[in-house]
Amino acid sequence: MSRQDVIAAAISCIDRDGASALGVSRVARFLGIKPPAIYKHLENGADLQRATVIELWRQYLTQCQQMIAERSVTPDLLKQLGHFARNFAKTYPARYQVMMQVQLQPSDPEAGAIIQQLLNFLRQALNAYDLTDTQLIDVMRMLNAAIYGFIAVEQAGLMTLERSTDQSYDVMLDALIVAIEHIRRDDG
Repeated sequence: MSRQDVIAAAISCIDRDGASALGVSRVARFLGIKPPAIYKHLENGADLQRATVIELWRQYLTQCQQMIAERSVTPDLLKQLGHFARNFAKTYPARYQVMMQVQLQPSDPEAGAIIQQLLNFLRQALNAYDLTDTQLIDVMRMLNAAIYGFIAVEQAGLMTLERSTDQSYDVMLDALIVAIEHIRRDDG
């Protein structure tokens, strides 16, 4: 058994039993071993969470890269990425929940590499807008807050008004594109 086997088992536990299944005891039980055996591969429960989240982000970004490789960088690509994120959250709600619950630290070399990969991916996706570095940071934060915020509220079951959430999501994505154009034109 390797470290990667333990992480894969953690992801299987999440998929099977939900976000709360990410724990040393549950993963050990899934693997048919005693919990102390996991400590040969990971330091503690927090390390298991961190390593699992890093792997989940790695898999997510690989799927994103595959999607973007087949398309040209246009404003429509941002809508497609927004739909990709939401579809991922619907397909893997527990994985998504875990990814959003564990904060990765840029000072951690492994987490820092994933954060850098995510930033580079977003830069690539936003390349068509020719943004300054400062504008790019603002746009990245706006996109993250809007897309991930919408998904979080939707997953929590808080969207109870009669209008279709799909229609509202499309309106939001269109509004984000308009907002990016505004930020691009704004010199301040």
